[in-house]
Order: sequence, then structure tokens, then C-alpha cells
Amino acid sequence: MFRTILVTVDLAEMNVAKPAIEQAAALAEQSGGALRLVNVQTLLPATFMDYVPSDFDDQMKENAEKSLREIAGHVPLPQERVSWCVRVGGVYPEILAEADSWGADLIVIGSHRPAMSTYLLGSNAKTVVRHAKCSVLVVRE
Repeated sequence: MFRTILVTVDLAEMNVAKPAIEQAAALAEQSGGALRLVNVQTLLPATFMDYVPSDFDDQMKENAEKSLREIAGHVPLPQERVSWCVRVGGVYPEILAEADSWGADLIVIGSHRPAMSTYLLGSNAKTVVRHAKCSVLVVRE
């Protein structure tokens, strides 16, 4: 069974993240494993820097940490088995890096139903599945 389960959480797409969190929590409950919520904040392009406060990135990260803390409080597992982190950078490289550094043996990632745009442009879930060193469960909304 899976003992260290990393769950990706897009705070702007909770309708996609919620089923993934529920699946991951059920798997962690069955195995007695730990669950880690991860959110990736993308870097603001330099061209926008003149239009936002100088501490914009720090504020966004702080808001994301607060949201993950709240979500973690609702995960039906003992709180010592639930953790969270916010990473900054590209979505799939940061997910893969967190999985490696935390020693995840499963990544659970929510995904939209396939659409023409994902066939042409690709998706973060597809890239995580291709490059992860551990098992990946894609949960559809």
C-alpha cells in the first residue's frame, strides 16, 4: 500500500482538487499512510511587476499556505499524518520535485475531462504522469 501520498491542490480549481483529496485521504486511511497537500504558485511575469505591490509573491504564498492549512483541517485523518507545502515555480517541475524530496510513493492529481485544448497543448497531469518516479493516480472531477 501507499504510505506517503502527495496530493496536488489548485486553489483556483477546488472542484478538481476536492475529489483528489478525498481519494488520497481514503487511500491514506487504508494504509495508515501520510498525506501531503502541495500547491504551486507560479511566478508573476516580470512585465507585471510595475503593477503589483512589491510583496505580491509573498502575499500570494502566505494566502495559499493559509488555504492549505484550512483544507488540511478538514481531511479525515489524524492531523499528525497530514502536512502541506506551497512551492513557487512551474507547476509540474515543482510537483515532481516535492514528490522526490518528500519521498512520495504516490502522487494524486485532479484533472479536468479531456478537451481539445488539452490534446493540443498538453496538461500538467499528463506531464506528471510521464515523468514521475512513483505511481500517479489521476482523479477526474
